[in-house]
Amino acid sequence: MGKKRTITIGSEEEQMQKDEAAKRREAKKVAKAAEKESDATNVTESETTDSSSVILNDSEGSHSTDTTSEERDSSPMAQNDTEEKPKKKMEKKEAVSTYQPSPRHNANVQKAKDTQYSVSTALDTLLGFQSAKFDETVELHVNTTDKVTGSVVLPHGTGKEVRVAILAPLQDAQAAQKLLDKIDAGQIDFDLLIATPDAMPRLAKAAKILGPRGLMPNPKNGTVAANPEEAAKKFAGGQINYKTEGKVNIVHMALGKLSFGKEKLADNIKAFLGSLEKGKVKSVYLKSTMSPSLRIG
Repeated sequence: MGKKRTITIGSEEEQMQKDEAAKRREAKKVAKAAEKESDATNVTESETTDSSSVILNDSEGSHSTDTTSEERDSSPMAQNDTEEKPKKKMEKKEAVSTYQPSPRHNANVQKAKDTQYSVSTALDTLLGFQSAKFDETVELHVNTTDKVTGSVVLPHGTGKEVRVAILAPLQDAQAAQKLLDKIDAGQIDFDLLIATPDAMPRLAKAAKILGPRGLMPNPKNGTVAANPEEAAKKFAGGQINYKTEGKVNIVHMALGKLSFGKEKLADNIKAFLGSLEKGKVKSVYLKSTMSPSLRIG
């Protein structure tokens, strides 16, 4: 037997109340839908009004800004400000343009009137300049037509003590390891490093430290030698490596001090110029640390 369902049918009055309740629910749904539509319409209208007011405000704001700027420009304070700003700029320019070299420099320039000198007359003129309060370094600056590398032994050195370090693992393994550890730690207390051929593989790691400083040993410039002590004596005695700098074909060479005197400086200059290929020399200039340059022809 299946389940029985009993349906109770109420009176006509109850049915009418149900119908009215249904109608009220339907009316509420319609009212809510109408409210949503009106809210959406109001939002759209408000956005349109706001955008138009923004445009209006912008136009009014620009007008008011222009008016304010005109009033500000016409005020005495604004005129003072606009007058003071150019003055400050002019004062800065005048400060740069009114810079005057020292009387010593001007006097030296007056003595260097010739356009070209021999080595002898250039040295006479250089030594006749008013010098600074320290022993100035004498320099040669050589413009070349091409890249140049080489070495030269200056008869009288440069006047600067050259600190030479030797790396020879087969001769002294303990000293070699100590030097390598110092290099790895960035403790560079030498001006020149001479290594034996067997030491070069051990310097591969230190190349990134020595290379940028120009201290990496190289067979071409004599800093890789089977007899490092003999090579060290040459460099300590005045042997100098040189090369053109970067993208510019120019060699800068320190050749001694003013205190060397004419003869020693002349010997060093002749030794250096003699080591250069004549076909590659474009121009040569002699000067000291603080002096004007003198062209040697």
